[in-house]
Amino acid sequence: MTHSTEATMKNHLNTKDYALVGLFVSLMAICAWITIPSAVPFTMQTFGVFLACALLGGKRGTLTVFVYILLGAIGLPVFSGFTGGFGHIMGPTGGYILGFIGSALVMWLFEKLWGADRKALIISMALGLLVCYAFGTAWFIIVYTKNTGPVGLATALSWCVIPYIVPDALKIALAALLTRRLKSFI
Repeated sequence: MTHSTEATMKNHLNTKDYALVGLFVSLMAICAWITIPSAVPFTMQTFGVFLACALLGGKRGTLTVFVYILLGAIGLPVFSGFTGGFGHIMGPTGGYILGFIGSALVMWLFEKLWGADRKALIISMALGLLVCYAFGTAWFIIVYTKNTGPVGLATALSWCVIPYIVPDALKIALAALLTRRLKSFI
């Protein structure tokens, strides 16, 4: 086998890759359905994104996030509250779901540039979360303003980001811990 043939084969997904993507799409849906009660209830959806990208790597992790969003867009109830559909994505909080792709891409970029050691992984998750927050908040402001009336950035952040910072930081820590313990099995 020539070097170019080996490189081409590494760029293609195999049966194991597809099985892992399917498994982690299911895991992301289950994480979206888990609601943690608190003053502002939150789901484990972002945890699913972090874990998929960390354990599967950038390529398979990003594919997992994309397939998850696609399944939700066509109406399968994979989003929080057992919801799905294109209308859900086009709603005020749909930008956060689409922002998961940005999170995955940031984690993939970090993996390519700095490897997948623990420090790079945690930084990539944090920056990926910031990308998700930025995209989701911009989307929220646009959709909310169109449907309800003007909303300021500070208000949008106080509703959609600030209450979730601590839970999301805990999700990053949990995903980093589980990645370290489970990586050898994947």
